[in-house]
Amino acid sequence: MRHVSIALATTALAVGTMFAAPAVAQTAESTFTGPRAGVILGYDGLRPGSSADSNIRGDRQSADGLLYGGDLGYDIAFGNVVVGAEGEITGSTGKVDNDPRDPNQFGYGRVKAGRDLYLGGRLGYIVTPTTMVYGKVGYTNARLDLTRNDTVTTTGQSFNLDGFRVGAGVEKALSPRTYAKIEYRYSNYSEARLEYPNGTNTNNFGVDTDRHQVVAGVGFRF
Repeated sequence: MRHVSIALATTALAVGTMFAAPAVAQTAESTFTGPRAGVILGYDGLRPGSSADSNIRGDRQSADGLLYGGDLGYDIAFGNVVVGAEGEITGSTGKVDNDPRDPNQFGYGRVKAGRDLYLGGRLGYIVTPTTMVYGKVGYTNARLDLTRNDTVTTTGQSFNLDGFRVGAGVEKALSPRTYAKIEYRYSNYSEARLEYPNGTNTNNFGVDTDRHQVVAGVGFRF
C-alpha cells in the first residue's frame, strides 16, 4: 500500500501541475509535433485474468507495486489530430510471496515483476492549444523473475510474457518544449514461456494475466 500511496500522490501532483501551467505562446500543431523523451512513475498491478482455459492462472494473489521507467516517441499534428509512435521500458517493485505449490495462488509461483517493454502508437486530439487527450495501443513483453523461498531472485530463470496494451491519457504542454501527462493502461498477456539460466526456454503456452497501471510522466520535446 505504501507504493500505491506514493504513486497516487505523484499522479495527483502531476495533474495539479498540468492544469496550473501557463499558456504556451505557440501554435497547437507545433506544441504537439516532434520527437520526445520522458520519465514515468505510477501504480502497477499484475493479477490473474478471467479465462477458464488458461494453462497458468490463479485467483488469490496479485503483484502490486511502484512502476518506474522512461519512454521515447515521435508525434505529428495534422490540425487538431495528433498521430504518434512510442516505445517504453519500465521496471516495477511488484512481487508475489505465495506458496508456489498451490495452483490457485497467482499461477506463476513466487515471482517478482521484471522489465517490461512496450512498442505502439497513439492517436490524440488537441482540445485546447496546450492540452491533448489521446488513446494508445501496442505490443508489450513482460518478464516475471522467479524467486526462492527467501524471495531472492533465481538468477536467469524467468517467465517471458507476450501481450497487448491499450490506454488513454491527457497531455499538457508546460512550455514550448516540456510537458506533463497522466494515463491509464490495461495490458493482457496471453502467451508465456519459461526461460532457463543457460538461455534455453520452453515452447509458448497459453496464459491469461491482466495488468493495470496508472502513471504520471514529464518529458521534453526536441
